[in-house]
Amino acid sequence: MTKFRTTPITAAELTAEFMRLKRGSVTRRHFLAVTGLGAAAAIMGRSGVFSLDAHAQELGTQMSLATWPNYHDPATFEAFTAKTGVAVEVNVFGSNEEMLAKLQAGGTGWDLFVPTNYTISTYAKLGLIDTLDLSKVPNFDPATQNQRFTNEGTIDGKAYALPKNWGTTGIAVNTGKLKAPVTSWKEFFEVAQTEGDGRAMVHDYQLTTIGNALVSLGYSFNSVDAAELAKAEELLIKVKPHLFAINSDYQPAMRATDAWMTMCWTNDGAQLNRDMPEIAFILGSDGGEIWSDFYAIPTSAANKPAGYALLDYLMTPENAVKEHIANGTPTTDSRVLALLPAELTGNKIVYPDEAALTKLEFGAAVTLTDPARAEVMARFKSA
Repeated sequence: MTKFRTTPITAAELTAEFMRLKRGSVTRRHFLAVTGLGAAAAIMGRSGVFSLDAHAQELGTQMSLATWPNYHDPATFEAFTAKTGVAVEVNVFGSNEEMLAKLQAGGTGWDLFVPTNYTISTYAKLGLIDTLDLSKVPNFDPATQNQRFTNEGTIDGKAYALPKNWGTTGIAVNTGKLKAPVTSWKEFFEVAQTEGDGRAMVHDYQLTTIGNALVSLGYSFNSVDAAELAKAEELLIKVKPHLFAINSDYQPAMRATDAWMTMCWTNDGAQLNRDMPEIAFILGSDGGEIWSDFYAIPTSAANKPAGYALLDYLMTPENAVKEHIANGTPTTDSRVLALLPAELTGNKIVYPDEAALTKLEFGAAVTLTDPARAEVMARFKSA
């Protein structure tokens, strides 16, 4: 016969035993006995009534996150699992178009995902993401956010997404392999066909690949003008035989020195330069992209409580700062900025001078669903 505990249990003891149960370290019978919950349905602690079944049903044991390559510190999710008992499955995507298609098809299984600024209005219009209940994200503080990078998460006064970080799209160049100067997108495409023949990569992502081709020709990164898109397509098809690959996950090829030059996002540029200082990160002098990424909860999410729990965990400055140190992206949150080491805040890859940002454009919503840009990208890939 099991002997149930009859003496009071502290909140800390209860939490520790509950986490042991969630991890499978002890049986439910053991848990009920040592906590005294076998003798009562719930126990009143300093924070109110704690119900084992209600808590377990609320968060479940697993959730799914859709995000970008090389974008998180695995230790973040390990710590979240240790705290909550919820395992995080991470799905990696190379473009916002892929994410949109998956959401429109339904049944993604995602409980949280990472959309880029220009996509959020489309997701909201199509009813694919929830309006967020900010009472469930107490660690988010709008007053500490840099509005330059966070406005697009709010539509008609309603929060649909909370900021993760911001960044730029530049050029990563292995200066030990390439001697030709690469300071602009015009030079990127020229070098890809000459000294960098067979060693350059572009994204498998129409926004940046078409956008940077447009910029190299003197057009707007966001152009949907038919004549300008035709010129960009002509350039891309001309350069394609000289490319090493069309792939948004370019770090492996750059690290192996199979590729010497690639379109590159801030976080990848910082990581590559940190580990291989000969790989420089350059913002195009002729323009390009500045962006911000967010967290949003799909309307179709199966485990929204866990989605909110992870979102709140990631909004906590002490947790967020570890993510920024690991992945090398600039923060939108002044609380996090104050916690970052000087070697990161002083890194010009991560926090470039304002002058380097002046020609950069935020992605425009129209580019996500513009059929002409989609067709150009499809023809380029199939050429």
